[in-house]
Amino acid sequence: MATIQGNDRDALADKEQLAAVRIAVDEVDDQIVTLIARRERLIRIAGTLKGDDAEVRAPGRVERIIEHVRSAAEKKDIDPDIVESTYRAMISGFIELELKVHNENS
Repeated sequence: MATIQGNDRDALADKEQLAAVRIAVDEVDDQIVTLIARRERLIRIAGTLKGDDAEVRAPGRVERIIEHVRSAAEKKDIDPDIVESTYRAMISGFIELELKVHNENS
């Protein structure tokens, strides 16, 4: 009967650990999607309440959000650049959605 030797055992342990990490990442992704869905519902409401496209785009508000999330990232000791780039992409998508909602309700 063959036994698992040194490097093979380490490789197997690494694969098992990677599989566990991937499961945890999938769980986090599910939580993130749930929060994005909540944000989308709020953005759809906001889109019906704003007066014009400029109010939807609100570059000053965008920059305040970016400052806020960068600060939150720094407090949690995570990379603020990753958080900022993620938020800029998300906000861009939500602005497009909000413009659509706003224009449909104008």
